[in-house]
Amino acid sequence: MKQPLVIKVGGALLESKDGQVQLFKTIGQLVAQQIHVVVVHGGGCLVEDWLALVGMKSEKLDGLRVTPASQIELVTGALAGAANKKLVAAAKATNLNCVGLSLADGDMVSADYLDPRLGQVGQCQVNERGLLISLLAAGYSPVISSIADDGHGKLLNVNADQAAQVIAQLLNGKLILLSDVPGVLDENKQLIDKLTPQRAQQLADDGVIVGGMKVKVDTAFDTARELGDSIVIASWKEPQHLLALVNGGRCGTLIEAPETV
Repeated sequence: MKQPLVIKVGGALLESKDGQVQLFKTIGQLVAQQIHVVVVHGGGCLVEDWLALVGMKSEKLDGLRVTPASQIELVTGALAGAANKKLVAAAKATNLNCVGLSLADGDMVSADYLDPRLGQVGQCQVNERGLLISLLAAGYSPVISSIADDGHGKLLNVNADQAAQVIAQLLNGKLILLSDVPGVLDENKQLIDKLTPQRAQQLADDGVIVGGMKVKVDTAFDTARELGDSIVIASWKEPQHLLALVNGGRCGTLIEAPETV
């Protein structure tokens, strides 16, 4: 089996029907080239809308969403329910054969609590890849929401970038983090073609890489280190660049595996 692609998409994609169509058409072209694709998604915009509807506040800490017990069921409904099925429906409309899942399915990960200050927010470790391997072998493209469980009956909200990292590790896949910007931008809002750990730290210290993008960049370096492979941060608005990438081209910002001593 060729190295699978693990593509993480952000919640902003849910607000762009055209973006969904173009992305899933591109994924269909990749599948036609015998490249297996797994999609991992967030849905922050939808979560915030649902919380606002019932008068709840949404807070973040260091770029991660605080999820108290009073909100976890709404967050689960938004991510593993509405967001997941919207993406599955969009994929099916382009004739992509897919199946919607969450991190809690098939024992694919084990999860525990990340930080007491974040509430029911989890961190994951790889566990069992049998379900995903079976689905890929049968021609399905899994679409996975970032909701896990703690093994004791409680649900956990996992940052989608970090969820995608674990799925990439599970499948030894190529991780591609897609958002609504072309990649990592410098202080002049220009795309950085290749980002080193040293420059990333400097941009973070200068307040250029902050919030969700800092989580994304940190996740990319962690995954590159774990897999010994480069990671790509790019935009779902230009999905055709994925075709160039698998054929040796470049897109977005390349995060290279740190050298080991």
